[in-house]
Amino acid sequence: MIGFIRLAVLGVAGMTVMYFLLSIYSRSVERERLEKEWDERHPGGGDAEARDAYIERGMQEYERSLRHKLIWLVYVLPTLAVLLLIYLTNRT
Repeated sequence: MIGFIRLAVLGVAGMTVMYFLLSIYSRSVERERLEKEWDERHPGGGDAEARDAYIERGMQEYERSLRHKLIWLVYVLPTLAVLLLIYLTNRT
């Protein structure tokens, strides 16, 4: 039983680290995409405040997007895999 608790604690800790790293990476990719999109539409650079507002609005939309919510699969898929393995091992 102690082994299972240790596996659960280390698994949740590992999934949490992976979630935060993946979340940070995904946000930076989205921000970079928005910056490039602004630069393509405004070759001269445009107004700095308007650029910041555009990027901030795009990041708020990203927070509500499906892609942002799919990052939670970092918790769901490994947990389901471990539960499936436990079930298949003890099935007999």
